[in-house]
Amino acid sequence: MPAEWAPHAGTWIAWPHRPDDWPGRFGAIPFAFAEIVRHLAPHETVRIIVRNEKAEAPARALLSTCGVDLNAVSFFRWPTDRSWVRDSGPIFVLHNDATGRRPPVAVTNWKFNAWAKYGDWHRDDLLPGRVARALAVPDWRPRLHGRPVVLEGGAIDTNGEGILLATEECLLSDVQARNPGVDRATLERVLSENLGIDRVLWLARGIVGDDTHGHVDDVARFVGPRTIVAARETDPTDPNHDLLQANLNRLRSERDAHGAEFEVIELPMPRALTYDGQRVPASYLNFYIANGTVLVPTFNDPADRVALGILERQFPDRTVVGIHSGDLIWGLGSIHCLTQQEPSAGA
Repeated sequence: MPAEWAPHAGTWIAWPHRPDDWPGRFGAIPFAFAEIVRHLAPHETVRIIVRNEKAEAPARALLSTCGVDLNAVSFFRWPTDRSWVRDSGPIFVLHNDATGRRPPVAVTNWKFNAWAKYGDWHRDDLLPGRVARALAVPDWRPRLHGRPVVLEGGAIDTNGEGILLATEECLLSDVQARNPGVDRATLERVLSENLGIDRVLWLARGIVGDDTHGHVDDVARFVGPRTIVAARETDPTDPNHDLLQANLNRLRSERDAHGAEFEVIELPMPRALTYDGQRVPASYLNFYIANGTVLVPTFNDPADRVALGILERQFPDRTVVGIHSGDLIWGLGSIHCLTQQEPSAGA
């Protein structure tokens, strides 16, 4: 599995269509999607999944109104349950085919069960297979003891050199019902066999308010082969303080294959955001690395500019752009959750 900063052939998104995913704020959500597409389109093709022809027309019109070059956009008419394509969509890998008969890009098609929380996931679970057929690439379906393995893209992050970040809360808890009874060693073997992972750096937990129960893309991300940005909460009264500090402690104790420490860079957390009494998972770690740009969620918070400055220093060859996510985050996800990178064959 390539690192996210490796060259992309395109970015996949699924156009929003469920008002109940953003209760009371859905009217603003298509505009937020259009803003994401507007910043991606100058750098790579944006592949947009819409429910049908009827849904495509207003999406095209809004994108055009917002100044998007529609020549950089392609549409796919497939029904979906939700728009969180990071989790329901394909996880791409590169592979060597000595015969040269197969494309070097392939889809790993993991089981999606809506984070073991919702009953309507069957259309989303079909997305990886649809993408594989549309691109005419191999479709590999990881199985264990004859059963499909559940994995979401937001649960993992890799440096492209065989090291992966994940949390125990998400992938090793039977309570979350992703892969009950599968132990650490077995899951690591499955990740190795299907994603080319040599080692997993296990963090403890995700942030408070995360509907997915522990996705790593809200707490720690690789920004280079040996560099990790990780969330830190400075307010000792905030419930994220202790759990994020525990994650930082783990990362600082880790060593790479050569015995060297990883460079761990702290990224601040925005102030707590709540909606109807519920804490939502606002985090700057939910950024998306594309060709030529990095899109970072912002929240009208004093820490916005601090987070953007830190990430600018990590990506001197890309333009770092803040995307206001105050409305998006009411859906309990943000920019990274809504995007999935398709690597180029030479990545």
